[in-house]
Order: sequence, then structure tokens, then C-alpha cells
Amino acid sequence: MVMGLVSCQKELPDLEQPEQYIVGSFSEEFEAFWNGMNNNYVFWDVDPTDWDAVYTKYKPLFARLNINKDEDIRKAYTYYREMTANLVDSHYTLIPSNNALLDSATINPAYKRIQKRSDFHGFISEGYYYNNVFVNILGRNGLRTVDSTDGAYMVTGKTSTNVLYFHFNQFDLKNRSENGTLAERQLIQYFFNGINDNSVRSVVIDLRGNGGGNLADLNFLMGAFTDKSYSFGATRSKNGPGRLDYTPWIDASVTPKAGARAFTKPLIVITDQYSVSMAEITAMATKALPGGNGRVVGERTWGANGPLTSNVFYNGGQFSTALFNLVYTSSQMLRYKDGVVYEGVGFPPDVTVTLNVLQFQSGRDNQLERALTLANQ
Repeated sequence: MVMGLVSCQKELPDLEQPEQYIVGSFSEEFEAFWNGMNNNYVFWDVDPTDWDAVYTKYKPLFARLNINKDEDIRKAYTYYREMTANLVDSHYTLIPSNNALLDSATINPAYKRIQKRSDFHGFISEGYYYNNVFVNILGRNGLRTVDSTDGAYMVTGKTSTNVLYFHFNQFDLKNRSENGTLAERQLIQYFFNGINDNSVRSVVIDLRGNGGGNLADLNFLMGAFTDKSYSFGATRSKNGPGRLDYTPWIDASVTPKAGARAFTKPLIVITDQYSVSMAEITAMATKALPGGNGRVVGERTWGANGPLTSNVFYNGGQFSTALFNLVYTSSQMLRYKDGVVYEGVGFPPDVTVTLNVLQFQSGRDNQLERALTLANQ
């Protein structure tokens, strides 16, 4: 269990905003980072890391380093990787900015956790959805778009049994429906028209490999499936400088779109271990649909479901230090309606279907097959 600061620990520093530090030594760089995490990190009450012990161990190690030596900068990088290895925030990423670290990878403990899963497999390429699913499952009866500037792509259409399918790799639907290309706007409208098409027997939203995106898409997408607001969990953020200074829990809910009708047919969401952030929140909102007709199929998600935004809006979240261009960390903690915080763990599916890699390599997608079987029942 992580303990809060207590008065007898005289060696611990007072909290300050990391951006306010004038860093001329590694001792000051460490103070900026440690204080920034102590103040901004929102998961301390569920995180196994003893942050006070981190201070005690690493403060003298950083004090021995010379911030003007490249070899010491690289050693500091390994210290940062060690001291944050068990943080539960699966958004958490350290992005180096120092020239001595430009050839170093970002520090992302979540990916190390994913690699240790018994069902770990590689990322399914976008070409599979854009080509194979479009041609073989939808029979070219749908629409597909790709944005060459940012790699965003979408595929939608109906199967031969009138199951409406939708796959996209990032949540930017509301923005693209308003400001996207004509092809993007037509594709998104096609999907939403399909939700209210009486001939459509069910909907499958394929969120495998979806890295998340804009939180505004929650109501934009899930609000099309309900005629009344409903809660799927709760969020809280930091409201003071203390490590455990939290706001009360506030309902996390879906608000219906104007004119939306309650969708009573099966809604199936497919997730995998690369479904991140908004993809995970959407899976939660699907499972919590008031009619009980939403199901999640596939694999446990990445485990980064705490919302992110600038720390201008919350007393927590991302910040920077002299060594790191960005310390990327969640702005809020999210718990599902069952009271569980799935951060660092991943949201579990209702129907577990691990990707059969050998079958996939030979042209069979057992996850999509299972989703379509449920959608056709």
C-alpha cells in the first residue's frame, strides 16, 4: 500500500510545480520529476509503487550524476525506467527531450506488461481491416477511407446477413463528421444511418488496435444507441497538492444524441490488447447499456482508461521537466460501475476470444468470427 507523506519524514521535499524548477543539476531534475509525480499522478491510492521509498533510494543516486555528461544523462534514463516500472497508469510515458537521449526509446511500462501476458501477440495491421475485411466480409458493399496525413482510417459496411460493421483506428469521429473530407463524412453518416435501418439485425464495432482519441466521441458514438442518459462508472481527479487529495467520485455517463432511439438489437464490441483509452471506455459504455444488449468480445484491453487532458483543467496529469519533453500521465481516475479500477489491468470482455495467430496467418479471424456469430443469433 502506498502511504501518504507524514510529518516525521523531514528528508522529503515540499511540493512544487515541476515547470517552475530552474534545473542546473540532476538533484534539481530529480526533485522536479518526483514532485511532479507526487502531485500530478492520480493513481497513488491504487498504485503498488512506494513513492517515498523511491525518493529515499534514487535521490542520492541522482546527486552523484553530472547533468552535463552524456553518460550520466543515459544513466539517469535507466534510473527513471527502473523507478517507474510498476506504475499502473498505462497512459504513462516519458518522452526524452535531451540530445543525449534522442536515440532512446520512450519509457512506457504498460507495453512491458502487455508483453508478459500469456495471450500476447503482435499488432494487427491496418491493411487487414482496410483490405481483407472490406473485401471478404463486407463484399465491397461498404465504404472505406484513409487519411494519408495522420494514418486515420475507417471501414464500414453490411455483411451478407445484414450485420452493420464498423472499424476505425482512432477516435476522431465527431470532428471528421463535421470537418473531415467528403468521403469521411459520408462514411460516418452511412454508419449512423445503419443504426436506425430496420433491415440491420445487429451492429459490430471492431475496436481492435484502436489507440483512443477524443473523449467527445463517447456521446457522439454511444449516444446514438440510447434515448436516455446512463452511467457506466465514475471519475475523480486531484483537487490539492497532496498525494491523496482527491475530488469526490463523479458519475461518468453517456448522454443521448438528439433524436436518438433506444437500440434494442445486439451491439457487439470487439477488443484486443491494443484497444486503448477511449476504446476501453467505449467497451465499458457498451457493456453498461440500459437494455443489456451490449457485449464485449475478444481480449482484455490495454489498461489505460483514465481520461487525459491538459493539467490546465485539472490539478494533475501531464507535465514536463528539463530532461523530458513530456511526462504523459492521466488527468483522472476512472472506475467502472462495478467499483473496480481497471487501470493497469485492462477491461475484460464478456466473451473471451484470444486471437489464434496461426489461424489468422492462414486467413481465419476467430475473434471476428465469434463476434459475427453472436451478432447473427
